[in-house]
Amino acid sequence: MSTSKLTLTISCPDRVGLVAQVSQFLAQHQISIVEANHHTDLETNWFFMRHEVLLDESIYPVEQFKSDFAQVADKIEMDWDITPKSQKNRVILLASKESHCLTDILHRWHEHELDCEIVAIIANHQTMAKFADWYQLPFHHIDFKKNKVQAFAELEKVIDDYQVNTIVLARFMQIFPASLCDKYQHQVINIHHSFLPSFVGAKPYHQAYDRGVKLIGATCHYVTTDLDAGPIIEQEISRISHSDSVEDMVLKGKECEKQALARGLKYHLEHRVMVQGNKTVVFDN
Repeated sequence: MSTSKLTLTISCPDRVGLVAQVSQFLAQHQISIVEANHHTDLETNWFFMRHEVLLDESIYPVEQFKSDFAQVADKIEMDWDITPKSQKNRVILLASKESHCLTDILHRWHEHELDCEIVAIIANHQTMAKFADWYQLPFHHIDFKKNKVQAFAELEKVIDDYQVNTIVLARFMQIFPASLCDKYQHQVINIHHSFLPSFVGAKPYHQAYDRGVKLIGATCHYVTTDLDAGPIIEQEISRISHSDSVEDMVLKGKECEKQALARGLKYHLEHRVMVQGNKTVVFDN
């Protein structure tokens, strides 16, 4: 027996009997459901589903599964995908001067907490090369100080050469141009050192300190043409008090950043994030 684990994701207009139709199709083809998630947005009347399934390819090949399911999906106007668990995302990491998010992701990947293939690191500071060396990854230094248009063109070429499908901005302090936001839609994951939508832009911890907030946080989101306003995947918070300085808030904030980015990336890699407009449905486990 050649058993494969796959993830089936579906989004479509809601209607009675959707779950039954999908379940009946899977049962008819001897496909076992090992994890099931459903959600209906009652305001938009939109349905979301994520199933992890087991398929015996000696009986029913994956390509046949996709072909047969497409006939069912077309009748119901589904946006759907079937992804084998063995098909790992190719991830590239982008960084600037601060290393805490970069090294946290690298360590989690090295310890097999993140199921992906990290193919390279790109940074606009040469000092990040030592982390690529440590994890035996290719490193690309791109200088953004002289000509940003040329730098982003070089960045785009490197990304395309590696044929990646996930781009992680691990505190990469450069604003993606609109052309790249559109080209890599819902593939670019950013960590913002603020509990968005509050305190967008630069120095959010200083902004939070000036407001005397009692909670700070970090936000993992997809990058869009609207700065720091893309669909939110994950957030993390930390409680602070009047005795915390800006420096204390920065230190606590860095822990939030690492946690939010790691969880957000994990959800993305496991196809647990479904985008609806500027919001997400996240089927965490």
